[in-house]
Parts: sequence; structure tokens; C-alpha cells
Amino acid sequence: MAMQNYALTPGRINRYKGQILAHAVPTEVLGKTGRQVPMPKNQSDTYVARRWLPYGATATNANTINQFFQNGPGDRGQAVVQAHQVQEGVTPAPDSIAPQDISVVIQQYGCLYGFSDKTYNLYEDDIPKEMIGQIGERVSLVNEMIAYGALRACTNQYFGGAGTSVATVNGGVALPFLRKIQKGLQANHAGMVNKMLRASPDYGTDAVSEGYTVYCHTDMEPDIRDLPGFTPTERYASGKPMPNEVGKVERFRFVPSPDLPSLQDAGAAVGATGLYSTSGTNIDVYPMIVAGQKAWSQIAVRGLSSLDPVFLPPGEKSKSDPLGQRGYAGTTWWKAVMVENQGWMAVAFVGVKAL
Repeated sequence: MAMQNYALTPGRINRYKGQILAHAVPTEVLGKTGRQVPMPKNQSDTYVARRWLPYGATATNANTINQFFQNGPGDRGQAVVQAHQVQEGVTPAPDSIAPQDISVVIQQYGCLYGFSDKTYNLYEDDIPKEMIGQIGERVSLVNEMIAYGALRACTNQYFGGAGTSVATVNGGVALPFLRKIQKGLQANHAGMVNKMLRASPDYGTDAVSEGYTVYCHTDMEPDIRDLPGFTPTERYASGKPMPNEVGKVERFRFVPSPDLPSLQDAGAAVGATGLYSTSGTNIDVYPMIVAGQKAWSQIAVRGLSSLDPVFLPPGEKSKSDPLGQRGYAGTTWWKAVMVENQGWMAVAFVGVKAL
């Protein structure tokens, strides 16, 4: 008779990991473009990203690259050229570079389901299998909300209509509004997204057409489709659309999700704006996450090592369950999301038309 030995156990656990991730990864939206950073074990609970500030940058304007054109009167470009001219026989004064560290503390998350030995042995459906699928969906939803909260706190913000804050938003998405955001991102040298993560548990990427990715709630889709020049994904002449992408307008590619909630009744008075309000009094405000390339990162979210699942079938006796009547399925995982460059992304707060 063969002995069930320890070497066979990791295979089953890895299978559960794969099943959980198979349910989680395809439903993610925000996680498709964030830079993926695997966190090594036994290093720290704090991830630190370091960048060296480029020429002309300081801690307050480090969003740009090599800022030759500083604010001020006159021909600033020629002033920079002149500053780099050298005199015959004279050694120029050397410059130096300075680092900027950005850190985030990684947190542990988990979910757990329980079931009885009667359910496990007699119920007609495979309840543990269903639980494993739902664990994956919960992991995805929690990950989305972690990212949504971190990205929504981006300091590069725009407000619809004549708004200057969330409480004064009184307009929806419009082409001039998008162009204003694009102008700001390009001034900050924000690169456009040209690749996305594959809808699989690994760290692979696929090439996509360049553009700034806009994540928003599905309530915004009708307004997006009404924008001048909107091109739906089915009419793309070339380039691969992202999962959930509905189309593009100029430099922007729109990826809606029902899991990116609005701020109900958080805007200005509805009045005659024609914008939607839950209560009918104040406008519901919808955040749009506009992401450029390498603007933010996710720590320890991909790969089998990112999850620590547990499956304990009934029958395993212990002091807390001496008759082995209870079973459990669940997982824990570690995650953090960090905005690495505030100027390479933006958050736009707008209303949507009342239908």
C-alpha cells in the first residue's frame, strides 16, 4: 500500500491556487496596466521604489523628465542651451543627481468559507469547488477596491464642468475636458500605455495600441459613446483592444467596470444640468482613472506565490473539531498599490447624463 507523503501535497495546493487565480484574474480591470512587482519574502513589510530625479527636477516637480523649460519669462529653451555652453580651457561646474524614494506598506488580506461533513459527503453539488470559484472572485474584487482607493487618491485631479472640487462638479465627460487632461499628461512626459498584462496568473504581457487608459464605471458608457469621434473596438483597423475596452476617442481608451463605484450625491446641485442624482438633489460624481505607462505599481499580486490557499476537508480531527465535522476553504494574500508618479496619471471627477 502506497503511503500518502508530503511531496504530493504541494501539487494539490498549487492546483487550488490555479483555480482561484483562474476565477480572479480575468475579472480584474485596474490590474491590467499597473506595473507588477513581486515582493520577495523576508525582506520587509515596506516596499520602496527609488528614482533619480532628472535634470531640472525637484521633489515638487519630479513628474517631468529633464525639465529644460522652467517657468519664467523670455526664451527659456535658449537659456538652457546657453547654460550648457562651455568656455575654452574652462572646466564647467559639475552637476549632481538626487534620489527620491516612494514607499508603501504591504498588507495581508484573506477570506474563508466553511462547510460541514454532511454537506461535503452528501450534498448533490460540489460545494467546495463552488467556494473555490467564489474565493477567486472575492480576491479579484478586493484587489480592485485596493487599487481603486489608492489611484483615486492621486493628486493630479480634474473636475467636470465649472467644478474646482468634488463638491462643485457640475459637468460630465466632454472632448475639451479630455483634451485638457491630455495636455497635462503630455506636459508631464507621461508615456501612453502600449502593453497590458495577460488574463492569466503569470507575469506575461501583450502589446496593445498606444493610448491613455481610462477606467470608469459602466454608467459612463453611454456618455462615452456619445463623444465626438468615438470609435468602438469592433471598428479598430489595427491594434488589440484591452479586456472590457469599449472604444477610444483620440488618445484615450475607455475600460468600464461595474465595480468602480460612484460618489453618490457628492457633487453640486442637480438644477438644470441634466445629470444623474441618486437622491435628486446633488449630482452623483464618477471618478475616472486616467493612467499612463508606469504611473503606478501593484506589489505581489501575480503568480502562484502571491496566494496562500487552504483547503481542509472534514474528517481532519483536532482539539477544536474533535469529530472532524467541519471543513474550510480560503486563502490569504499580500497586496499593496502605489502611485509612483502623480503626473503620469490623473483622476477626473464628472457626472453622467440622467437617462
